[in-house]
Amino acid sequence: MLRPWTTLVLVFTLLLALVVASAQSTDDGKNIFRFDTFGDEQLWTEALRMQHALTDVSPATALSVGLKVDVEALPPSVIDALKAGQVDLNDPAVTVQLFKLNAVVGVIGKVVGANDTLATVGITCALCHSTVDDSLAPGIGKRLDGWPNRTLNVGAIVALSPMIADKSTYQSWGPGKYDPRFHIFDGTNILPLNSPTIPVVIPPAYGLQDVGFETFNGDGPISYWNRYVGVTQMGGQGSFSDPRIGVTVTQTPDLVGPKLPALLQYQLSLRAPGPPAGSFNEAAAKRGAAIFSGAAHCSTCHTPPTLTDVLSGPNPSLPFLHDPTEIGTDATYAARSATRQWRTTPLRALWQHPPYFHDGSAASLNAVVDFYDGQMSLGLTNRQKADLVEYLKTL
Repeated sequence: MLRPWTTLVLVFTLLLALVVASAQSTDDGKNIFRFDTFGDEQLWTEALRMQHALTDVSPATALSVGLKVDVEALPPSVIDALKAGQVDLNDPAVTVQLFKLNAVVGVIGKVVGANDTLATVGITCALCHSTVDDSLAPGIGKRLDGWPNRTLNVGAIVALSPMIADKSTYQSWGPGKYDPRFHIFDGTNILPLNSPTIPVVIPPAYGLQDVGFETFNGDGPISYWNRYVGVTQMGGQGSFSDPRIGVTVTQTPDLVGPKLPALLQYQLSLRAPGPPAGSFNEAAAKRGAAIFSGAAHCSTCHTPPTLTDVLSGPNPSLPFLHDPTEIGTDATYAARSATRQWRTTPLRALWQHPPYFHDGSAASLNAVVDFYDGQMSLGLTNRQKADLVEYLKTL
């Protein structure tokens, strides 16, 4: 029989091993999130030839379409030169050097040869779901993983490809938006999925713990969407199949699937950022909290603590969803999803990521409150609306 102290030691050792394993998994997921292309060079290099397009792009142009630079990847001499204004941000050769330093957030460029030729280009999760704190200059700073890059103009970047004929369609998306239901990549070809294009805002990837069915339409859990995006949108080498939307892509070896558990672990570790000090009226926010759960009936669907009702159905393995007519939102995009319905959006760090709604049609929280006041016939007074907005800023 084990003595009590021996049992305690064994339990402590087991717990310690679990903590270490979890930390290692989170670290692995962080590296995957930031630096793993899943082999998507087959899209960005071989199909789109972006290595040729980006060779002629200056840092100033790259920053103007929302690409970010990780200041922690820059050597002190480069940081000093940037501070002194001694770096020519209009010189495309500087862009290549940033790729060589692996300093462009979410874009992995392989630079080779004595002439520093950009040979391959791939992207990572961080391209859309990270930004920087602008601590050195606009677009240059420390990484903020999980924050949606609402200045990133994915369509304009794709339109730089010499292989894209219909550039105007991609250019129509605008900053901070992407259409994941417009096309898919099968490992060789870019195939049409739906038309016309309906871009949606890039969502935050923080605050996902315990939320469940994280996509706009509740199509599946985080790893379902990671696989869909990793394979069909990023162009990673792997497999995805969902008969509900008529998409099946099979590629071997699978460079996406085995990395999803660690990637999930890291994503779940990303906490939603709290509101900056002084960014809301505390007294008004307190009144707004009562309106949120009272007169405005927000908490009926935005149920605490996750502020969504997606797991409130009788079967927790199935999402609880809403018909477009019920909430007054776009039925066309929903029809392109697997569920054809909408999930109640969990309200995470709303202060940080305007515009709102899946299509960005609400430019401010005031516009959100006005929309639902009309849609639900709430009859809120102007004072109640203002107080509710102040509360939403705290979430």
